[in-house]
Amino acid sequence: MNSRTSEGIAQAVKAAVEAALWAPSIHNTQPWSFGVSGDEICLRADPDRKLRVSDPTGRQMTISCGAALFNVRVTLQALGYEPEVRRFPDPERPLLLARIRVRPGHEPDEHIRLLHAEIERRRTHRSGFTALPVPDRLVDALVAEAEPEGGRLTPITSEAATRVLAALTGAAQDVQSEDRQFVLELMRWARPPGSSRRDGVPPGGYPNDPRRTYPQHFAQRDYARGHEWGQAPDERLSASTGLVALLSTGGDDREDWLRAGEALQRMLLHASAYGLSVAFHTQALEMPELREFICTHVCSGESPQMIMRLGFVIDEGGSVRRAASEVME
Repeated sequence: MNSRTSEGIAQAVKAAVEAALWAPSIHNTQPWSFGVSGDEICLRADPDRKLRVSDPTGRQMTISCGAALFNVRVTLQALGYEPEVRRFPDPERPLLLARIRVRPGHEPDEHIRLLHAEIERRRTHRSGFTALPVPDRLVDALVAEAEPEGGRLTPITSEAATRVLAALTGAAQDVQSEDRQFVLELMRWARPPGSSRRDGVPPGGYPNDPRRTYPQHFAQRDYARGHEWGQAPDERLSASTGLVALLSTGGDDREDWLRAGEALQRMLLHASAYGLSVAFHTQALEMPELREFICTHVCSGESPQMIMRLGFVIDEGGSVRRAASEVME
């Protein structure tokens, strides 16, 4: 356990911010910055990294920041401190999403250690899965992980509902691929081979020839856009769809979005600990009319925050992150 001295707290704060950088974010935009003063960490949204075409309300940006917030919390707990979190502490500063004070805590339990150990191991998947099914006990555990954070994880077991989500994802992908503004925004975050940038989606993070997933095909983002970028398809994979799931919240305001990110990251870290990978599909949720349709007909009136597929892979792709010095004041 870390020392309760000012030096120990400073080390814990630094470790927490460094851990936050490994949170998932839409197109790996990493839309966050951190202010540090003594035993306090301020999490801010970075509007320069918001997707103005596909995320005009900042919903996905806020979910991404919520995932970073969970990494801060679990890291402080793993180091023996207790994070005291105030979400949206100042109505006059809408970009200030949370203020975290470092308080004396307790020896971390095994579950906190398990989640913390996965922060840098977790990766976003962007292809099909092996045919190995996801065990029911693991699915139940993931549902239980999301609940305390204010999220509801719903496995989609109905073939009809799965077909609906796959069709809506494909329809949104087709519409966006014909929209020049959507395409240009996506290209901004696609990194060519050899790029030195530490954000965006690198070529090793997606397949150069996305295979159809079976039994239902979920459209993948075209990051290469005609270039021969990306990884060659892994022939050892069966290109299974995997288990489709929805993360939703009871409300749909900014605090719901932030808590959805915290629920998502808690679930993702638990999944990673058991070798489970997750692929995200946000296309349909970026179109208000399709998101409303999913809310009404699939989510029983709750607000859908993330569509995902879960499954097992042989090898996971790489990832890049900015240095802490670029995001910390």
